Amino acid sequence: MPETVKRHLSELDLTGRSFLTIHDYSPAEVVSLLDLAVALKDAQKRRAAHAVLEGRAVAMIFMKTSTRTRMSFEVGIEQLGAQPMFLNANDIQLRVGETIKDTANVMSRYVDAIMIRTFAQQDVEDLARYGQIPVINGLTDTHHPCQGMADAMTIREHVGKLDGARLVYIGDGNNVAHSLAEVGAKTGMQVVICTPEDYKPDAAIVARAQEDAQATGGTVELTSDVAAVEGADVIYTDTFTSMGQEAEHDVRVAALAAYQVNMDLVRRAGPQVKVMHCLPAHWGEEITEEVLYSPHSVVFDQAENRLHAQKAIMAAVIA
Repeated sequence: MPETVKRHLSELDLTGRSFLTIHDYSPAEVVSLLDLAVALKDAQKRRAAHAVLEGRAVAMIFMKTSTRTRMSFEVGIEQLGAQPMFLNANDIQLRVGETIKDTANVMSRYVDAIMIRTFAQQDVEDLARYGQIPVINGLTDTHHPCQGMADAMTIREHVGKLDGARLVYIGDGNNVAHSLAEVGAKTGMQVVICTPEDYKPDAAIVARAQEDAQATGGTVELTSDVAAVEGADVIYTDTFTSMGQEAEHDVRVAALAAYQVNMDLVRRAGPQVKVMHCLPAHWGEEITEEVLYSPHSVVFDQAENRLHAQKAIMAAVIA
C-alpha cells in the first residue's frame, strides 16, 4: 500500500461510522477524507496496489437508477479489494415484504457495509440505526453527500483551494445544493445558492450549514439574482427536474429558464470561472452543450472524482 494512503488512513478514526450527510462530520474529518481521496487517486494513476479492503464485501442497494453512482461504487469497491454486490429494487424484499429494520439486521450478517441510493432520507437513517455496519448515502431526495465530497475535491484541484473559494450554485435548490452548502460550510468556502423564490433549498438545512460555516470562516447565502455569478470561482448547476418530478418538467423548465448556465452567464462570471454539473445534463435546459464542452467545464473531472472520493469514504469507515 502506498505510504501516503497508509498515512492518511492512520490519521482518520472513522471505522464503523455511517456516511449519511456531510454535516455529520467535522471540518477536520472532511478535509482528511479529501486528502485520502487525493492519495487514492494518485495511487490509481500510478497503478499502485491499494486493496485496503481485501476480503470485505459491500452491498449496493439501488431504489433509484444510476450511471455514475453504480459505476463509481462498483469499480471503487473492486479496486479496494472488496466484493461488490449490486441489488436493485426488484432484487430484494425491502419495502415489499420486509421492514428496513429486518433488512438492516440481516444484511449486517452478510456484508461489511451498505451503500444505498433511494428516495427518503429517513430510510437511510433507519438502515444505519438498525444495522451494525456502516451505511453510505449514495443519494436521497434530500442529500447527495458523496457527490458533495467529489465536488469539493474537484474544486480544490481546479481552483487551488477550498478556503475562500466562491461557489455559486444556480437553479433548483435540491439535494445537490444541500450537500454543497454542507461541504462548503465545513471547508471555509463562500457558497451562494441562487434560485427563484419558489425553488429555494430547505431552510433548516441552510440554517444548519450557516451555523457550521461559523467555525471555518465560510459563508452560505441565498439569492435569486443571477448577478451573483460575477467573480465566481465556480458556477454549478444540476437538472431542473430531479427523479420523481417528471410530471412537473414543463412547469419547472419554464420557471427556471432564466437560471440556465449558458455562455452569456459564463462570460458574466469572468475568465477564471469553472463550470460544474453532477450529470446527467439536459442540454438546452439547465445548461447548454456549448458550456458543458467549453474550456471552462471541469464536469468530467468532477464525474471521475466520484470514484476517488467514494473510495476514501469506504476505506475510512469499513473495518
